[in-house]
Amino acid sequence: MHFPDNLKDMLIKAKEMNCSLSDLVIKIESEKAEKSTEEIFQKMMGYWKIMKEGINKGIEENIKSVSGLTGGDAKKYHLENKGLLGEIAQKAVAYSMAMAEVNAAMGKIVATPTAGSCGILPGVLLSISEAKKIEDDKVVKSLFTAAYIGHVIAKKGTVAGAEGGCQAECGSAAAMAAAAVVELLGGELENILDAVAIALQSIMGLVCDPVAGLVEIPCIIRNGSCAVTAVMAADLALAGVKSVIPADEVISAMAEVGSLLPVELRETSMAGLANTPTARAIEEKLGG
Repeated sequence: MHFPDNLKDMLIKAKEMNCSLSDLVIKIESEKAEKSTEEIFQKMMGYWKIMKEGINKGIEENIKSVSGLTGGDAKKYHLENKGLLGEIAQKAVAYSMAMAEVNAAMGKIVATPTAGSCGILPGVLLSISEAKKIEDDKVVKSLFTAAYIGHVIAKKGTVAGAEGGCQAECGSAAAMAAAAVVELLGGELENILDAVAIALQSIMGLVCDPVAGLVEIPCIIRNGSCAVTAVMAADLALAGVKSVIPADEVISAMAEVGSLLPVELRETSMAGLANTPTARAIEEKLGG
């Protein structure tokens, strides 16, 4: 058995086997890796523990990036009790930014699917699992669904900012998070695909323009904003809102948009925010 490169084919297979998407992913991965399903599950549990430790570090300690440009904003926002967002969304933002700040400080992270977008998936899942009092085992299962979504996006398009802009990194992460949340909260297989499509189309076209070539500005805040998009996409899908364009086609469209982005807006720091006077001054101060 192998992983289909189309989400629709995987959905059909899961229906035929009368199982969840995560159960099917675990089964296929177990066969491919020639390891027991328990071994596969425990490896993912280890990744989840790293994610939670990173988030806790980011919101509890005075994190500062190696460059000195960023750090501490996740903790500051986490302590804000009068925010306009609800509890889940506010925590998702804080947790996602916390993980991204740990990455900028050269801390231990799990690339989901990249280091630049490492906060979105864990931030969203931790905020929701805390609010809904969901145990770790269920969260870990949902991570397999997220991983498969990332696999398909990478196969049909790209998850690299240098190839497809920030939509490929943070957009993919938001889609992965939205899919995981839908499964975690008991959504149908079709709802998962709608969540993926809604998340991706909401972030489509986002460019990659890191200031001074560092994965900090605007990357950290984009982790927070895309976490909210993921929550929204999952919420809409769970409510039965459908994406007119199927998820597989949205992924292909994202890949097309990425290929049309000029090289200046694909992680080269040649345009966008990276080319503003302030950004160029920061770059010069840091030594070019």
